[in-house]
Amino acid sequence: MRVVTPLLLAPDEPPAWHIEHADGRSDYVLICDHAGNRLPRRLGTLGLDEDALASHIAWDIGAGAVASGLGDALDACVVLQPYSRLVIDCNRPPGSADSIVSRSERTTIPGNVAISRTQVAARESEIFVPYHAHIRELLDARLRRGQPTLLVSLHSFTPVYLGVPRPWHAAVLYNRDPRLARLVARALRDEGGLVVGENEPYAVSDDTDYAIPRYGEARGLPHVELEIRQDLIDDAAGQSAWTERLARLLLQVHSGLCGC
Repeated sequence: MRVVTPLLLAPDEPPAWHIEHADGRSDYVLICDHAGNRLPRRLGTLGLDEDALASHIAWDIGAGAVASGLGDALDACVVLQPYSRLVIDCNRPPGSADSIVSRSERTTIPGNVAISRTQVAARESEIFVPYHAHIRELLDARLRRGQPTLLVSLHSFTPVYLGVPRPWHAAVLYNRDPRLARLVARALRDEGGLVVGENEPYAVSDDTDYAIPRYGEARGLPHVELEIRQDLIDDAAGQSAWTERLARLLLQVHSGLCGC
């Protein structure tokens, strides 16, 4: 067998996935494509300073912590992707314009300018492909066991983008199948005091998203892409509050969806 030497990740660097509660009893499966802002050592800092790498352009601030907390609260399987979206965006189809960006909001990403096909292929094969392979294996195993699955793709969004404030506290995104998303949106609105967007500030499509079209729609799984505004979950107190809220609401939604 021919051994392929990794071109991106060193042997002592973590893999492109981290799974918690792999055998969780909950019907919910949570994935977080932008859970971390880690960079492979071979990429250095991509030419960015510490402030840029800690900002929303590099990861979904707070989303990974909330996903992990929900896994604990619900006994739900969680799949986290620890590398920065600036290395490769695991919620964009490979080869798409936003898969590996050379500019994010107003920031140029020097390490992504004019990268070679070999470098692109390494990022896809060592981060994107294994991350999604583990999600597929997980979903396939649940299907074989006859275990129902409700898919939640957890993200967060910056409160101000290109100078424009965003009023939403949270948002639910969907495309062809709104059955779970609309129940989650209604539950959030029933909390009172929350501005909840539906397909804003983003919307799901085959060109701009990966997980929902491939795992939710293609497999016929009830699903929602759930976004939380980052200033609400950028510290432990906010993360804890939103974890408690979402755990309670997701259990409520589950009861309504399955009639139990």
